[in-house]
Amino acid sequence: MSKDDPNDKSTRDTHYATLRRQVRDAKRERGEIPTPAFQKRRPRGGEDWKAPQLAPDQVHLYGLHTVRAALSNKEREIVKLSVTLNALARLEIGTAEEQPFPVEMVSPQDIDKVLGPDAIHQGIMLETKPLPVKKLGALKNSPLILVLDQVTDPHNVGAIMRSAVAFNAGAVVTTMRHSPTESGVMAKSASGALEMIPYIQIGNLADALGELHKLGFTSIGLDSEGPAPIEGTFSGKKIALVLGAEGKGLRQKTRETVSALARLDMPGAIKSLNVSNAAAIALYAARQFLAKP
Repeated sequence: MSKDDPNDKSTRDTHYATLRRQVRDAKRERGEIPTPAFQKRRPRGGEDWKAPQLAPDQVHLYGLHTVRAALSNKEREIVKLSVTLNALARLEIGTAEEQPFPVEMVSPQDIDKVLGPDAIHQGIMLETKPLPVKKLGALKNSPLILVLDQVTDPHNVGAIMRSAVAFNAGAVVTTMRHSPTESGVMAKSASGALEMIPYIQIGNLADALGELHKLGFTSIGLDSEGPAPIEGTFSGKKIALVLGAEGKGLRQKTRETVSALARLDMPGAIKSLNVSNAAAIALYAARQFLAKP
């Protein structure tokens, strides 16, 4: 019997199932029945996973690009590399016995137990110490830096680091409170940039901006309702771009402390951007200004 035979039960079932789906979809579009909530699929056993408690001086980095960059950073203190056989070959650093730090050969499931089922670790996990603390005084020769006012999402901070490195910024400065600490999530989002740019955390942002002003920086706070476009606001030979959290923007004290407030003019229907996208555009505009004779 042909599968197109109208007397074939399986063909009829498929046809009626399609009709039922079409009716259901039409009702959802009219709002007659609710759309079911999206449920992210998790690997088997992921429901019971709990993040391990890390010591203050313990950082887990993961992913090929992130770990390769960390291993190339002379300031990074390595504790142990946990890696699969295939991942070690992809790292291209030689055999386990040739490394100056302990190397543990593991399975992907072993790393899942530490990082959780959602981490895209590519069979590589590096346990390290946090990078050495840097001070604002080290930035006196940097013509361009980024300052973040309570940007809390480590994915956003990591993406901002990538842009900062791409535009050769001297540092990313943020507060100790309401900001992410150095972590595997942030490093993964930065895709190696965490090892290439200082991530400086300070206690008081207003005091830090005052110190930057003494070092010769003009601080430009990005505000969607700033009085002038950012292109016409730049001045001086050293610029500190100040960005606030999505939604809240810059805090009032920060707005009062920066040298000037400026906006990114956007001619389209959407007038706001993700903070990491706004940072990239502002960095490009600042670089264009600084490149002028």
